[in-house]
Amino acid sequence: MKNFLIIFGTLFLFSCQSTKKFNQQLTEPIEADKLQKDVDYSYKKLKQLHPKLYWYISKEKLDYKFDSLKKSIQQPMTGLAFYKELSQVVKNIGQGHLGVSPSLPKFTKKEIQAINKKGQSAFSQFDFEYIDNKLIITKNRSRHKIQAHTEVVSINSENPSDLLLKFSKRMASDGFNKTFFKRYLGKYFGTFFTYEKGMIQESLQLVVKFEGKDSLFVVKRDTFGSNSNQKKLQLSKKVKKDKAKFNSKYGFNKDTKTFNRALNFVNNDSITAIMSIKGFSNGSSHEFYEDAFNILSVANTKNLIIDLRNNGGGRLNEIADLYSYLVSKPFVFIDNYEVVSRTSFLHMNYFKGSVYVTKFFKILGAPIFYPLFYFKTRKEASGTYLSNRHSKQRNPKPTSFKGKIYVLINGGSFSASSIISSNLKSNQRAFFVGEETGGAYNGTVAAQMPLVQLPNSKVNLRIGLALVSATGKTNIEGRGIFPDKEILPTLEDRKSNIDPELNWILEDIRREKDVEILIKPKNN
Repeated sequence: MKNFLIIFGTLFLFSCQSTKKFNQQLTEPIEADKLQKDVDYSYKKLKQLHPKLYWYISKEKLDYKFDSLKKSIQQPMTGLAFYKELSQVVKNIGQGHLGVSPSLPKFTKKEIQAINKKGQSAFSQFDFEYIDNKLIITKNRSRHKIQAHTEVVSINSENPSDLLLKFSKRMASDGFNKTFFKRYLGKYFGTFFTYEKGMIQESLQLVVKFEGKDSLFVVKRDTFGSNSNQKKLQLSKKVKKDKAKFNSKYGFNKDTKTFNRALNFVNNDSITAIMSIKGFSNGSSHEFYEDAFNILSVANTKNLIIDLRNNGGGRLNEIADLYSYLVSKPFVFIDNYEVVSRTSFLHMNYFKGSVYVTKFFKILGAPIFYPLFYFKTRKEASGTYLSNRHSKQRNPKPTSFKGKIYVLINGGSFSASSIISSNLKSNQRAFFVGEETGGAYNGTVAAQMPLVQLPNSKVNLRIGLALVSATGKTNIEGRGIFPDKEILPTLEDRKSNIDPELNWILEDIRREKDVEILIKPKNN
């Protein structure tokens, strides 16, 4: 027991010292030659892992940009400053999944526990949107009385528009798309602000404008509205199990306290239904889609509206499952994955997010897992490496929807939501309303996305390993799925709780219903 305590104490002390040393390195300037080596290393890893590096920019131009960055580094700088330079070069590759981020300070286990007791960080108490060149608060989970759709005038004395312009230079969309930036930057404004400062903000001086008047709020880490501040109910095992099952089915998000999936009928009849999908993630979606389409089939629903606005993507299996309920013929959902080499998938974060028990079983399964991915990848005569992991023919479900489908899209419709939209659009299975999607029509480089940390600056690169593309294609490269009816909401729409895209669809359905009544022959 004594020996165990000595070992545990030594490991704990080492961990604390390691954390302290890492955090100290983040603030220290790094020699220019070491940063130049990080430039070379980052480009080397991109060539090694990214299968479509020169899709939207020529090799000559990208070579020049990396070389120019390397030559421009003549003085020491911190890892945070280096991130701000490197990200502007990587942006030119034009891949929305390809991310660059600085390393943030680490915390010991004791520090994390102390922080968690204080509650949610300042930024996580709000949801933001960038609309009509203004940053607005769409949801307020703080104790401060700030109404929804209130404009943010400044954050810690900085203008949001100036910050967003700065942030936009460090991120990419797919190809030449422009709609993704405002949606993504608004949604993840807090993340980019954290990257800008190199640390999580414990407090914010928030100046907001409401009804022509500016008000200052000081927002700090807080337990208000969190589970730790609520009285815990004693639930039976059955109730807990039922609740967990319900949360899984509808994709409960514990951070936002909302559900990813929902199905509702419009008005009191079952003629038109709205299926809202905020993301293709969280929980067991299969049961939701099975039940939802059974309900639509029994109700003989004529119109289905699928809301994919601000749906940033998620699981490929989920969108393929949903698609099987929207078509009536056998289909191949995506093309073969395109990768750099047969060893590409060996670079995935196989153990990421695993608890100790899961990690143990993954270790046992590794001798099967890695060879399986290796041998499932083949080299074509053209020299391209392909993997057929998901490109198999599937059959439609017996309860597949036979009526008219509308899909709501905007610049926040990205990744998986763009892939399913590509197939629906190319097969003319749905009518699209809203704004061009942020994800490209002809595919994106994603699938597994390992994090590569540069050795000196500790800057992180998130690199997609495979080109994932729907079988449906367009001749317009580097753009998203265009709506059949473009409608762009305004700030006034938000303030008035008006949904112009949805309202247009409902009016279109009403018009068609009126026409159907007019042309229906009279009984003699």
